[in-house]
Amino acid sequence: MNELEAILEGFELSQNSGEITFLATVVKTQGSTYRRPGAKMLITNTGRMIGTISAGCLENDVFEHTQQRMSEGEPIVVTYDNTASEDILWGFGLGCNGIVQVLIERVERESTANAIAFTQECFHKKHLGIIATVFAFEGAVKVKLGSRLLLYPNGKIITDIKDPNLIPSLIADTQAALANQKSSVSNYQLPLGSAEVFIEVIQPPTPLVIFGAGYDAIPVAKFAQALGWDVTVVDCRANEATKARFPASCDVILSRREIVDKQVFIDEYTVAVVMTHNYLDDLEILKMLLSSPARYIGVLGPKLRTEKFLEDLHLQGIVYTTEQLKRLHGPIGIDIGADTPEGIAIAIIAEIQAVLTNRSGSFLRNRHQPIHQSYETIQQFSCI
Repeated sequence: MNELEAILEGFELSQNSGEITFLATVVKTQGSTYRRPGAKMLITNTGRMIGTISAGCLENDVFEHTQQRMSEGEPIVVTYDNTASEDILWGFGLGCNGIVQVLIERVERESTANAIAFTQECFHKKHLGIIATVFAFEGAVKVKLGSRLLLYPNGKIITDIKDPNLIPSLIADTQAALANQKSSVSNYQLPLGSAEVFIEVIQPPTPLVIFGAGYDAIPVAKFAQALGWDVTVVDCRANEATKARFPASCDVILSRREIVDKQVFIDEYTVAVVMTHNYLDDLEILKMLLSSPARYIGVLGPKLRTEKFLEDLHLQGIVYTTEQLKRLHGPIGIDIGADTPEGIAIAIIAEIQAVLTNRSGSFLRNRHQPIHQSYETIQQFSCI
């Protein structure tokens, strides 16, 4: 379970127990900060906190804001400026020379544009979603702090924003975010004022399918689940004892290579690892995966083995395009000198994570660009 899933679960528990619940979201950062826009923390009136918005420096202060400033239930934005040395005097001592803006709001299940409920739906139905949240405004604009526009993949929109000048631009920008899957911060210059909006991409858990249920597949499944990925294990030897070896939350499918394509769902978000240790099983599975829209295909074993797979498939009259072969990683994993099941699993998961984020997997000390995605505010003038 990842942090966001823990927050969703905590929200359900808080609603069932009658607790008053608040959500703190990092909506804007400048300079060096520990967490980026989108980081969240759930807070209850009983003092329970799930998730983090900093390295542990801001959480207690945010909790105090929920107790002292939110008796009326209206959202607030708190700015933490760590660029000045005075932050040490205030007891934060954050160690990062940046500015963090945090939106704190009371969350209830019945609200119109409910970010928690929308995120739960994205996770449950396994689809992308876009949340556009107003966290600052000036002038006579028809918005409130915390107003939102929610965009579904099918184009459906839910919003409690009333300003007719803002909505068209927000729709265009959320649709662009859905296409490029990148969050952003935008400042909209409107005829009667301005509004600053955090546009957030909600990604459902990454679906990982592990073909093979040997003991070396167990740490792969465990590390993937630690990242909150949705793990399915396919055992082509159809051994009932397999299910007991993997975490209960893993979906274990007992199959045979002849019918595996009918039992496993692969879409453009799926990442797959082939590690059955059976050449004929791996060959048939690889044949299926290369023809599928899977975004990553990793094959355990030496490079010569993967080349032999492609040669045998070619003899069957199957020729794959360059684009299809770009998704194939064999040998699987990044080069960290791993030689144990756990070490190899780390190398595998690290490579998949690098592919998902379009990174090289090299040392950060050799990186000449910022570590994280830049969230510099985009000025939007098209509303005037």
